[in-house]
Amino acid sequence: MAVSSLDPARTALVVVDLQRGVVSRDVGPHPADTVLENALQLAEAFRAAGAPVVLVKAEPGEAPPADADVQRTAATPPVGDVVDELAPLGDLVVVKHGWSAFHGTDLSSELRDRSVDTVVLVGLATNMGVESTARDAREHGFAVVVVEDATSSTDAVMHEFAVARIFPLIARVTTTAGALAALA
Repeated sequence: MAVSSLDPARTALVVVDLQRGVVSRDVGPHPADTVLENALQLAEAFRAAGAPVVLVKAEPGEAPPADADVQRTAATPPVGDVVDELAPLGDLVVVKHGWSAFHGTDLSSELRDRSVDTVVLVGLATNMGVESTARDAREHGFAVVVVEDATSSTDAVMHEFAVARIFPLIARVTTTAGALAALA
């Protein structure tokens, strides 16, 4: 689904789990560097337009999900802080306590206090933190937009399933270029 326009006065960019230890992992179909580059473009454009940028990070010491593919090993660093390039672009930092940025946080009220009714989601991993946040955003009454090329997952199949099967039911899906054009 295309996104025709995004009102900066009513829209927030929500950046999920772009933390040092997360962006260092292998993801697909988009490499973490591409996801980060696209998220940075969007964060800069949202800030320039006066729209809030929310940086979501996992609670310190939070264990990764129990899936064998994403369990922390000695070679996998802890999630750590939000990447340095994004940190100064955040208007609000949310420390999440599960997969969703809404679960156990005050994100919904913080967005409402800023007159936000639409969230644009980017980050890692598509079918974990991003999808959980998208589901909860919809349940909290927000319109949801997911930027497909600014998300990625532990493998391409999981990403593609969420984009093709889940997101069309709860969100509009666009690209970085589409979101930038809609914000203009």
